[in-house]
Formats: sequence, C-alpha cells, structure tokens
Amino acid sequence: MRQLEAIFLDRDGTIGGDDTVHYPGEFELFLYVEKEIKRLKQDNIKIFSFTNQPGISNGLAKRQDFVQELKGFGFNDVYICPHRHDEGCSCRKPNTGMLIEAQQKHELRLENCAVVGDRWSDIVAAAKVGSIKILVKTGAGKSSLNEHFDKLNDVNIDYIANDFKDTISWLYRNFILSNRL
Repeated sequence: MRQLEAIFLDRDGTIGGDDTVHYPGEFELFLYVEKEIKRLKQDNIKIFSFTNQPGISNGLAKRQDFVQELKGFGFNDVYICPHRHDEGCSCRKPNTGMLIEAQQKHELRLENCAVVGDRWSDIVAAAKVGSIKILVKTGAGKSSLNEHFDKLNDVNIDYIANDFKDTISWLYRNFILSNRL
C-alpha cells in the first residue's frame, strides 16, 4: 500500500465555485472543504493548490490575490499557472510543470500523491506523472466524463467521486487509514 504524501487540488469546481472561474473575493468553498483540509493536515498530509488561472495573464486578477486566498483556506503551498492556453508554457494543465515544481521543492514522490480535479486536464496531468487520479463530478466533472471522453480514453481514473467529501472518504479508506493498520 502506498503512503499518501500530498494531495494536489484544483480550485474552481473542485473545492468550490462551479465550472467557471471566480476571482478571489468572489470564490466560495463548498461547506465541508475547510474542515476536510484541516483533517488532512492533522494527519500530516500536505495540501497543495494546482490551478490554471489565465485571468492573471489577461490582467483580470493578481497572482498574489489567489495565493493569499488559497493559503487562507489552509493550503501548504500554491501552484498557479497564470498563462493562457496559447502561450505555450510547461505549467498549464495538462502539462506537468506545477507538479514537477512541487515535487522538487517538497521532495515528493508523485506516485504517492493524489491529484483531484473536475476537468480532463487535471486527470491527464496526474497520469503523466503517475499520481493517483481522482475526478470529481462537481464543477465541470460530469461534462469532462461525457464530452471529453476521448481525452480520458487512455487514462485509468483511480476514482470518480461525487464531490470533494466523497474524495476524502475514499482516500482515507484506501490510503490514509489503511497505512495505520
């Protein structure tokens, strides 16, 4: 059984909001998320943000506002791609730049980390580095399963969760508690 080292969480649609971007000050967490983040941290699981935010590049928001907001929610560290999809960066999901940066900074084994998101790009990035892949049906999750099946065709999703709370229950059953037995 793998020892879970960290969880990478997408922002919009995964831990709050819906399938659109809500800028800091407008974004609201789902009711149970803050409690679950505290629980994970008490069990020494690192929690990282992992989010594409092209509004930064477009001048609609500031990176520091996202960082401040996410750290306020309890994240250990924040990884943000501020680029638009046409800028050709290595950090924008489904590329793996944010995951690799966190791996190096925190000395992680990405195969012992979970990536949780509501979009196909979250899951494909996780697959590229061998992480545990969890797709939540909130946000764009249902449409990712239905409309982007072709992009997920060769990816074995480890778990499809109804929401973030379901995700955390599954992780506790399969990784966190089972390692204590």
